[in-house]
Amino acid sequence: MATVAQWIEGARPRTLPNAIAPVLAGTGAATAMGEFDWVRASLAMVVSLALIIGVNYANDYSDGVRGTDDQRVGPLRLVGSGAARPPEVLAAAVGALAFAAVAGLALVVLTRQWWLLAVGAACIAGAWFYTGGKRPYGYAGFGELAVFVFFGPVAVLGTTYVQAGTVSWAAVVCSVAVGSFSAAVLLANNLRDIPTDTEAGKRTLAVALGDRGTRRLYLTLLALPFLLTLILGWWFPPALFAVVAAIVAAGPARTVSSGATGRDLIAVLRDTGLTMLLWSVVVAAALAFG
Repeated sequence: MATVAQWIEGARPRTLPNAIAPVLAGTGAATAMGEFDWVRASLAMVVSLALIIGVNYANDYSDGVRGTDDQRVGPLRLVGSGAARPPEVLAAAVGALAFAAVAGLALVVLTRQWWLLAVGAACIAGAWFYTGGKRPYGYAGFGELAVFVFFGPVAVLGTTYVQAGTVSWAAVVCSVAVGSFSAAVLLANNLRDIPTDTEAGKRTLAVALGDRGTRRLYLTLLALPFLLTLILGWWFPPALFAVVAAIVAAGPARTVSSGATGRDLIAVLRDTGLTMLLWSVVVAAALAFG
């Protein structure tokens, strides 16, 4: 039976900035329009966190039963390591996704925007079919695109919309930036796993691009938000302070550029997520108070 510490590690805490950052940025954009609502923002945060924990457990379960995680280099995989039985991890995934659905339903009731139910259903389906089902899209190279969409435009603009009833150009810029960061986090993970994914027949975007192409794309995704910061700063000058996140980004950029492989890339996930989180905190504050 897995310990509490192993269940926490299995939830992949390093990915939580992917869930927190878009809600912060979206709330900052809503506040800039004078429409901050702490209840709706809190529910959006619960939905986002529950979704990412759910997709992480679902990924652990699906990859584990397929045998993809048998030779995994990165953090603990509950099923692949034998720490937990597949039904237990499946139950954890379903529980987290169900919790996200309940919080999302509460948000829909508050806003009375019933069409958001379809968005929520798409998010849950995206979480499951990333590595679940007979033809998981994560095995076909579409994982980064899905992460960009769901934890970028969907999460950021959704957070803004449920509070303000509309979106702004600032929210759109933030959504692209956060989506780019999120995709970079997954790409770094898949860069590390190119050898084992290739052996397991998992054709991720990194496998398709190859080592060199993946490193170039990662650096591009990491740089894009800082270019967007300059655009955002043209109308909201305090947002320019977000370039401070480049200090954190320098570490993973150097590691990826150096050709590091295997375990040496594990810290890249953490530091890319921290870069995204710092950027979002500063931008949210700039939009809210600038």
